[in-house]
Amino acid sequence: MMGLVGSFVFLFVVYRQRNKVRKANVIITQEKERSDNLLLNILPVEVAEELKSKGTADARHYDNVTVLFTDFKSFTTISEQLSPQELVNELHACFKGFDEICGKYNIEKIKTIGDVYLAVCGLPLADEKHAENVVNAALEISEFMKNRRKELGAKTFEIRIGINSGSVVAGIVGVKKFAYDIWGDTVNTAARMEQNSEAGKINISETTYALVKDRFSCEYRGELDAKNKGKLKMYFVETHN
Repeated sequence: MMGLVGSFVFLFVVYRQRNKVRKANVIITQEKERSDNLLLNILPVEVAEELKSKGTADARHYDNVTVLFTDFKSFTTISEQLSPQELVNELHACFKGFDEICGKYNIEKIKTIGDVYLAVCGLPLADEKHAENVVNAALEISEFMKNRRKELGAKTFEIRIGINSGSVVAGIVGVKKFAYDIWGDTVNTAARMEQNSEAGKINISETTYALVKDRFSCEYRGELDAKNKGKLKMYFVETHN
């Protein structure tokens, strides 16, 4: 009898231990999935996989990409008319919309800085339609903001968009709050395109125009002064051809 009781107690202890192990494994799996999802919100899939497998991710040079910059006209003036929560809610709604549009065109969001939105197509995987994809996304973003303006009036923003194509360097910087970022003259020129754009307009550089002129109708603006760049040829995108 005592032997039977002892066996029962032993089996019960084993069962409890195995049950604890199973629960622990479930928690570990859930935490791993959560960590992976957080990583994928910060990094492109390919870069995240490299970081997980090697512990580091190498910086790389990309020859053919297109960079998108957006900015809100009179952001400071409009933001002063909104409560802090209204401002954050509206920025969230706008950038969430941009994220969804960019996702349709294989465009990688890099970051937001205040009211600036930066994204790029053509990395980490090459895409021969990088310029076309970005212009298509820009047209949809412009339409998205026009619709919000009709709906909300002065409680949302007017957008300026700038686009440039060329080469960039991309990589991870930082340790505690690391970020995936891009650098190079192509990025700087894209920023100048945005700064020289107008509300509701998509301003593209000569290099982007050369890649998309057969797909979109564009208005030549002439050579305009760009900060620290001298005079650059610029074009407004009107519509698809």
